[in-house]
Amino acid sequence: MFGSAFLALALGVSSALGSPYVNGTVARGCGSHISDEKILAAEAHFQANAVGPEAFAAFDAEEAAPVIPVYFHVISKDTTVAGGNVPDSQIDEQIAVLNAGYEGSGLTFVLANTTRTVNARWFNSVAPDESLQTTMKRTLREGGPEALNVYTVGFASGSGSGLLGYATFPSDYESDPEDDGVVILFSSLPGGSTQNYDEGKTLTHEAGHWVGLYHTFQGGCRGVGDQVDDTPPESSPAQGCPVGRDTCAGGGLDPIENFMDYSYDSCMTKFSPGQIARLQAQLRTFRGIAI
Repeated sequence: MFGSAFLALALGVSSALGSPYVNGTVARGCGSHISDEKILAAEAHFQANAVGPEAFAAFDAEEAAPVIPVYFHVISKDTTVAGGNVPDSQIDEQIAVLNAGYEGSGLTFVLANTTRTVNARWFNSVAPDESLQTTMKRTLREGGPEALNVYTVGFASGSGSGLLGYATFPSDYESDPEDDGVVILFSSLPGGSTQNYDEGKTLTHEAGHWVGLYHTFQGGCRGVGDQVDDTPPESSPAQGCPVGRDTCAGGGLDPIENFMDYSYDSCMTKFSPGQIARLQAQLRTFRGIAI
């Protein structure tokens, strides 16, 4: 939904949502929470610098087919699966889930490399906007703006406790390229142990931020919205699979099946055409990807 409010362009980011628990059960917690003020500033920059598909018209269509290299960084507290050392087979399944989610977007994600690091402090305590995660990323990150770096951790303590993941946005790359990437809970991979969030859709969601998408509930019913005109507004994140949920009068049913909401993995099934158009424009503009 496009919002109509106009706010002062003062930057500000809140990198953690509230409690990750609803009625005693774990709920989706995403640390990629961006203020309406920062969205307005980012969108002004985007509109002023947007790159259209014609910029890549000289490329042969086959050569220009965008392949996103994925660098998977497995952070564990020990060498066991329970300690975060997820097997290669699970990573392969995760890449398959990612590609299924982005089918129709023009993107293909291909595993480029996997690294494994035993570091209990990183595993337990990494959190958004803190020096520990900066050190981890600067040590491990590979590739350029077109490369998706994924870090799996435990989110066991500190301000990141209870998160399923967080990500950077394409517009952030120019000012801080070493911070670029996605951090997710290791047990959210397909076949993981986090109930209701064990089908790999957490990476699909966080990669959505990495390609330039906001939450569908951004700004609530009257805020700036998610900058996409075919996603109905919703006042707050959906939890579970609340079929028929309608939290904003006149806007249509909440998009609980959208990958950028907070529903259970089993309910997340799609991006909207408007979101696909937006992510393509974001990737052309900020990551130099021909799409």
